[in-house]
Amino acid sequence: MNTSSSSAPSASSKSKAMICSWKAVEGVTRWLPSLRKASIIAIVAGLAACTSVPLPPASYPGGVQAPAGVRPGDAGLLPPPRLQGKSRWVAVPWVELPGFEEDSLFEAWNAWIKSCERPGPVFAPLCGEIRRLSIATPQEQRAWMVARLQPYRIESLQGVSEGLLTSYYEPVLKASRQSGGGYDIPLYRAPATLGSRKPWFSRQEIDTLPEARAALTGREIAWVNDPIDALMLHIQGSGRLSISEPNGAQRIVRVAFAGSNEQPYRSVNQWLLSQGVTKINPWPDATKAWVLQNPQRVQQLLWSNPRYIFFREEALSDFDAAFGPKGAQGVPLTPGRSIAVDPGSIPYGTPVWLASRGGAASLQKLVLAQDTGSAIVGAVRADYFAGTGIEAGLMAARLNQPLRLWALWPK
Repeated sequence: MNTSSSSAPSASSKSKAMICSWKAVEGVTRWLPSLRKASIIAIVAGLAACTSVPLPPASYPGGVQAPAGVRPGDAGLLPPPRLQGKSRWVAVPWVELPGFEEDSLFEAWNAWIKSCERPGPVFAPLCGEIRRLSIATPQEQRAWMVARLQPYRIESLQGVSEGLLTSYYEPVLKASRQSGGGYDIPLYRAPATLGSRKPWFSRQEIDTLPEARAALTGREIAWVNDPIDALMLHIQGSGRLSISEPNGAQRIVRVAFAGSNEQPYRSVNQWLLSQGVTKINPWPDATKAWVLQNPQRVQQLLWSNPRYIFFREEALSDFDAAFGPKGAQGVPLTPGRSIAVDPGSIPYGTPVWLASRGGAASLQKLVLAQDTGSAIVGAVRADYFAGTGIEAGLMAARLNQPLRLWALWPK
């Protein structure tokens, strides 16, 4: 297994700067041609004795600190900055990546192998090596990354390197194949007329206009029993249903994103704030509490978000259940290792180093850009896939904190 990295020697764990008098150096360069060999040696020895002092630590969002020292492989000139669509990438040494030596890379490697199922042209030549390294040690994986990839700090075109990290997840809802018994909120397949008008009918029009309702008749996948749960599924874009079949059997199926009405997304939380609600977290529990107190205004709340999502049903094998739904790259998402990005700033399939610290979580880890979302816009912007179920949903509801990103690009 070829996992060789640069043979550059490691440096001290404390970066230091040599502080000398520039006038002294300038004087040496002025008189150097007329000096004898012995004098030159003496001057060089004097310069070597200049005082060294520690450099100030790098600053990271939320108190995240850069690791100390210089990693083997950091020697040499860095490539020039790259313009990548709507972002600017600035080459940095590996030592800038906080937590690089501590991350459990094998968790991310599963997501990386998934990306290699549909790789872009830049990463396709590396996929054979990535697959072979799936059984390597973390030290071998790290050495390969240093040898083959160059980290770039992602910035906006204006040079801003700090952005926002949010999170999403895959909810699990109880559902029925037949309406009735409280299960009266339909989940629809995409209508045949979806492409006939853009945007298609809004959420309010879907609920009230005969033309819209006729287009969706017979397109029901299943029914759920809570309008806020259905809205949550629309916001997340996919989920799982614990579904009751007509014969009484219970199944777990996945409903994946199949299209939208292309209406603008409006935040329900922002609407609640505009109505004077002061406590909206954790979502959706706080929203459900508001609905219980204001049952006559449920439709008004739902219609505040005109965006409507259509789904397709997918069978869920035991193997598939370990992963999330397919993201925009076309590969299944890996809990804790997949992010949604703005593809105009970060191409799908790019390995990304993520650093974020806040009240919800402290994250310093390798992730893969495998998805996108309508609210994920900008250079330093990511949505973290937390996984499936209640615990993932709680994390997704809390995560809203500063972010920095580094793209890892082939040398």
